[in-house]
Amino acid sequence: MELTAFESRLGLGQGRVQPQRATPPSGDYVFVLGEDEAGRIFELAPGDRAEVVQETDLTGVDLIRAHLRLRVPASLPASLAWEASIVVDGTKHATATCAPGREREITDLAANVSKMAGLHQVGVRLELVEP
Repeated sequence: MELTAFESRLGLGQGRVQPQRATPPSGDYVFVLGEDEAGRIFELAPGDRAEVVQETDLTGVDLIRAHLRLRVPASLPASLAWEASIVVDGTKHATATCAPGREREITDLAANVSKMAGLHQVGVRLELVEP
């Protein structure tokens, strides 16, 4: 199996890790979709993405919220940005972007799911986009 930029260091700087540059909002771990260690560079193209998804019962749920931190290398071309989104059944319901050379903590990303009920695939996606 060939490893991608999003899974080459699972458990070290990617996936569920104890972060080196951030304090977890609760507990000791965070889930890293990119790379926790600054300076690790990968060749990516617009549309490349990583996501974590789980089946969730949305009956009686109004909002899905995510607490995220985006850190974008300054070497990323100005024509690109990283976009974080909450996805439900593969569709983006809330998005936030971060430009090259910036770091952004997002505490207010929320998706309205009040009209949904039953089991759905809910996740968080990190995608390289052309804004």
